[in-house]
Amino acid sequence: MKKHFDVLVIGGGPGGYVAAIRAAQLGRTVALVDKERPGGVCLNWGCIPTKAMLRSAEVLDTVRGAEEFGVLTEGVRLDYSAVLKRKDGIVSRLTEGIAQLLKANGVTVVNGHARFTDPHTVAVHETGPSPLGGDGPLYAAPPTSQSARETLSADDIIIATGSQPVMPGLPGSDLPGVITSDGAFLLPEVPARAVVVGGSAVGAEWASLFRTFGAEVTLVEMMPTLLPAEDAEIGRALTRSFTKRGIKVLTRHTVTAIEGEGGSDGSPLRALVADADGQPVESVPADIVLFGVGRRPNTVGLDLEKAGVQTDDRGYVPVTDRLRTNVPHISAIGDVTGRLQLAHVASHQALVAASVVSGHDERIDYQVVPAATFTRPEVASVGLTEAQAREAGHEITTARFPFAALGRAHAYGATDGMVKVVADRSSGAVLGAHIIGPGASDLIAETALAVTHGVTLTGLADTIHAHPTLGEATMEAAMGALGLPLHTAPVRRRG
Repeated sequence: MKKHFDVLVIGGGPGGYVAAIRAAQLGRTVALVDKERPGGVCLNWGCIPTKAMLRSAEVLDTVRGAEEFGVLTEGVRLDYSAVLKRKDGIVSRLTEGIAQLLKANGVTVVNGHARFTDPHTVAVHETGPSPLGGDGPLYAAPPTSQSARETLSADDIIIATGSQPVMPGLPGSDLPGVITSDGAFLLPEVPARAVVVGGSAVGAEWASLFRTFGAEVTLVEMMPTLLPAEDAEIGRALTRSFTKRGIKVLTRHTVTAIEGEGGSDGSPLRALVADADGQPVESVPADIVLFGVGRRPNTVGLDLEKAGVQTDDRGYVPVTDRLRTNVPHISAIGDVTGRLQLAHVASHQALVAASVVSGHDERIDYQVVPAATFTRPEVASVGLTEAQAREAGHEITTARFPFAALGRAHAYGATDGMVKVVADRSSGAVLGAHIIGPGASDLIAETALAVTHGVTLTGLADTIHAHPTLGEATMEAAMGALGLPLHTAPVRRRG
């Protein structure tokens, strides 16, 4: 029997479940089809579990340095199984919470793999086993070949199937111990030696995590700086911090192959590293090689062609600023659209898409999207980098305020890093902000608000900030950009 709804959402991640809830709140009858627990990759295999583990790493690091705070500890050690148990508990509580929210909002949740049969209808099949086996993720699992369990139709359909990590086709990439971030969650113990390929957010976070947990880590990035999407100055600062922590950082390098012969050192793998010219430079021993070099959309097995939905040459689903695909009643949100692959972007797209399919005229604006990387130290940014601002034709002013000059940072015990602001010289409008240091992911909200609403440097500098707080660093950076630094030495003018 076919069940009909006003809105059908395919995928239950931070885009899908938010779209389902908002559409239901707007009076639509809604069904949500998902392969596993609500929350998608972000909650089950990405944002939340990594942050839970990174918090364990942060606590371990703090306790190891407790004597500096006048606290004496003995016998500090890592219980990795307890770290994983805590992570699993957090994920379970949050996914259960989302399930209850969906129920409370009257959303019908159907477990399984959705496949289009026509532009208004999907057949829901049993989900096959995880490609990683056992307890691995199901979001990329194929449907079984069995006939559909049920059929659902809807007036409007929202595709929110997300993305999955890419495993490059390098020689040796199919060897045991060569993994993506998904496989990292299935490791029963911390590897003694890890090579992480890719210095963007995923690779940098796992490198930071493994190092704190005691692994020897080599981080390989082909671009000139870590976190290539961030301001170059921040990427260089993170490299210095990682190097200080004992992470071997190889920028302008690539991994060309992985060998499984091991060596006299007992390592099961060796990563062959080449320089920017492609010349071999070293062979790095490793117990695991983790690739964090990109993602691809989860569109395989959706049978989009039966709905008439077009994809680009990479498999992503192009959408308008109202999140519509080429088929007017079918929308797409989140990673599958190929836009900014961030959970908070997916959620915002979801709110817009749910409103649009409910008859409201809304658009999405990607001009101001904050980003955060939860390394140690944290990195966060919003708006234009210094280079982007210059390329856009702005005559700019920049200023930096180091956490080493901030009282709260000293009390907190984390003085590494800075707040950097980029502003238009003539108007004083804040164009971007870039933070590396304690609490960066939380501090960025203030400047995101400033960039969104056209707040000037004067506006930031004149806002009274509580003392002593980390947030004062933003105010101090604004003062510096105005040529009125308070707690840093004035810039000497030439002339």
